[in-house]
Amino acid sequence: MKEKAKTDLQSTFKSQDTEEWLDIYFTRPLGLLWARFFNLFGTHPNVITILSIFLGVAAGVCFYFDDLLINIVGILLLIWANLYDSADGQLARMTGKKSRIGRALDGFAGDAWFVSIYFFMCLRLTPTWGIWIWLLCALAGLICHSKQCQLADYYRNIHLFFLKGESGSELDNSKALEEEYSNLKWSDNPLWKTYLYFYGNYTRSQEAMTPAFQMFKQVLAQRFPKELPQTLRDDFRKGSLPLMKYANILTFNVRAITLYIAILVREPWIYPVFEITVMSALCIYMRNRHEKLCKHLTDNIDKYESKV
Repeated sequence: MKEKAKTDLQSTFKSQDTEEWLDIYFTRPLGLLWARFFNLFGTHPNVITILSIFLGVAAGVCFYFDDLLINIVGILLLIWANLYDSADGQLARMTGKKSRIGRALDGFAGDAWFVSIYFFMCLRLTPTWGIWIWLLCALAGLICHSKQCQLADYYRNIHLFFLKGESGSELDNSKALEEEYSNLKWSDNPLWKTYLYFYGNYTRSQEAMTPAFQMFKQVLAQRFPKELPQTLRDDFRKGSLPLMKYANILTFNVRAITLYIAILVREPWIYPVFEITVMSALCIYMRNRHEKLCKHLTDNIDKYESKV
């Protein structure tokens, strides 16, 4: 029975390679319980995502108050929102109710949480910091946080592509999205066209940050148009796997724990400073290593041709 439960849980993972230990032992098990609960009522995963948006935004409101009890409520709300963020994906994989709208909502959810958190943190600290807290949080959130999450998300999807192939990854390219955007009329589906515009820009930004990978991808398309050699997949995974821990750090858990500590010690400014310094340094290190991996494999691509 215990083995079956473990198997059921693992079936809701994207992959063991890209799961963080805190997610494996805390977020995913509790998220699975929520997924099963909502599945009893036939709830669509997108509904859970929308609920997580309300919870995460409410958490940000709680961080406005310099009151420890209200701040603890905010922390619990953000943890709850993150469990729902896990549950929606797990339910989608359990039931097959996957959709591109769901992916769009999922991305919007995390953005909504942190916009609320940064905004109310700024309101809280304005009496003592003035405009400087707004400038600090703008740098932390709009530039550092945003780019870190974009790159971490991209690297995890690249890893899944080499591990599972196109069907097991959510790796998109901006040219295909731009073409879809151009071919879709506003009158046919204005919401989806709006999404394609913003998601296309998001994907272009990811591609702009990874020139060595873009060159590697072009070479792969030319040399191996049908299927990648397994040895190439294995070599990429070997080089990419150690970087997944950094990609995970740059997503939610570490920044959330840092936020919780900053709020509990009543020094919220610690959080944006952490984003700008520690997280940015880690992001630069991860990017440099990934780009070197891609360049190395591109330079040695000839050795894989005989193994197709």
